[in-house]
Amino acid sequence: MAADTVTEVFEEHRSVLMGVAYRMLGRVVDAEDVVQDAWLRWSGADRSEVRDPRGYLVRVTTRLAIDRLRQVQTRRESYVGPWLPEPLVTDFGSVAQDGAQRAVLADSVSLAVLVVLESLSPLERAVFVLREAFGYPYGEIAVTLDRTEAAVRQLANRARKHVEERRPRYDVDPDERRDLTERFLAAAAEGDLERLLSMLAPDARLVGDSGGKSRAPLRVIESADKVARFLCGVAHKGTGGVTTFEFLEVNGGVAVLARDDGAPDAVFQLDVADGRVQRVYLIRNPDKLISLR
Repeated sequence: MAADTVTEVFEEHRSVLMGVAYRMLGRVVDAEDVVQDAWLRWSGADRSEVRDPRGYLVRVTTRLAIDRLRQVQTRRESYVGPWLPEPLVTDFGSVAQDGAQRAVLADSVSLAVLVVLESLSPLERAVFVLREAFGYPYGEIAVTLDRTEAAVRQLANRARKHVEERRPRYDVDPDERRDLTERFLAAAAEGDLERLLSMLAPDARLVGDSGGKSRAPLRVIESADKVARFLCGVAHKGTGGVTTFEFLEVNGGVAVLARDDGAPDAVFQLDVADGRVQRVYLIRNPDKLISLR
């Protein structure tokens, strides 16, 4: 296979490999490292024996991601404060015209689901990602993980049950989510306690991720009253050097990117269900905002 063909084949499947690696790891930089390692394996492989390049590349990427996940899980045990995935800019509206397909893609990469996936074992997470997000048959997953199909089915059932029991319920209607996000952001900026309370579900939670490197709550804030009062307190203290807010699609849903003199300062996203805010995600770890520069 000519060198240019080798590169073309890999680039054809790069987006799928990034999709697998990011859902496995929850960090763009780690996913990029895994995909780069997959490229090195691909470029040095005996490709005369590779009948299915996509299958081969997904298999290599998945195994590399499992190894990387086992490494980073140790680091996350000493992480300062709550951990959230690194925000990933998405545009599912342009790649999936069917609403149901967009919903599946958005759900599989949502912050809510990725947080739950953190509590799975690496093998369970790999099976869940390949089966639920990419629709791979159990037989192919078994080959990828070097397990029997029966074992893979068992892993899949256990992972699916775990995710269903723990994932927060939320609506995926983009217009409703955008409207509520705009109104919620305005109320938070003005420190309007009553308006915030009217938009928050009684058991709403705020999860802030700073990694100990910027200002954000080091514990999850629970209940509408506490979340609203925290946001009002932030408004009264001022937002520092934050000068602009912009809307973008992050992890399949509308989010707000706050910039401080042009540099990313925070990503703010809501989970919405029944017209109320269920979860508030605030990502301020500067290491997780590098890709948004």
